[in-house]
Amino acid sequence: MTIRNKSAFLAAACFSALLLSACGPGSPEAGRPNTAPPSGTAPTAPGSSSTPTVTPTGPPQRPAAANGLTLPAADAFYRYYIDLRNYAARTGDTAPLVAESEAGCEGCKEYIDYVKKVNAANGGMTGEFDEKVKDVYQLARGSTGRVGGKALLAVGKYTVKESPSEKPAIVQPAEYIDSIALSASGENWVMYETDLAEQ
Repeated sequence: MTIRNKSAFLAAACFSALLLSACGPGSPEAGRPNTAPPSGTAPTAPGSSSTPTVTPTGPPQRPAAANGLTLPAADAFYRYYIDLRNYAARTGDTAPLVAESEAGCEGCKEYIDYVKKVNAANGGMTGEFDEKVKDVYQLARGSTGRVGGKALLAVGKYTVKESPSEKPAIVQPAEYIDSIALSASGENWVMYETDLAEQ
């Protein structure tokens, strides 16, 4: 998120989340209400938040506001992309995230490779690891037609372990700045690059 906190996420788990507060994945303010009921919860590990991790029943769907190649669509797409990262961190299912990422996106690849290995479904993460988008700002279209900008993300306290035998590492709540670039794929945006840095 830092590609789950680049070293804290890679060493102690980019999710990345990148991974992120007022507009959570289920809030209408985020432009993407959660209409699917949770199918279950994962237990919380010692030292993590008492909030259980909800296992989603399917990947988030692109909201109508994220369709098109406008700047408002770029904002909505980024929020949707974070929903996909959170879904991948919970389930290990990275296919929807891959589908919304440019093939050459290095930050995307780091995150995808990491959450394939370490995710809530396989016991690698517990607690409040979901990235929450606090703000998306400085969105501007460049001469190449790509859109660049920044986002402020926050994660809560969670634990991570890269193997079942490893002692869980506790990751403290933090905020990150995600420097992003989006490119056009057909009539919609995809993630061209993402680079998280702890604030």
